[in-house]
Amino acid sequence: MTVLASSSTPAAGQVVTGVLGFLVVAGMGVALFFLLRSMNKHLRRVQRGPGWREEAERPEPGDGGDGPQDQPEPDYSRNGYGPA
Repeated sequence: MTVLASSSTPAAGQVVTGVLGFLVVAGMGVALFFLLRSMNKHLRRVQRGPGWREEAERPEPGDGGDGPQDQPEPDYSRNGYGPA
């Protein structure tokens, strides 16, 4: 005998997605959109290099070239241990 389910209610062990599940997923998508937009705005503000390096490389007016500004800057890229 074959019994056809003519009712629209799911069986007791069957899980059905509903409006609440859709709203949760849609809310997460909206939150992700605003989070990524904020991250991009903050990343655009990040400076690519330290500003003090550019200021140190710029010669001062009237500098004859024999001051301490013309000496090479120590290399701190290896954690302070000098060049490799």
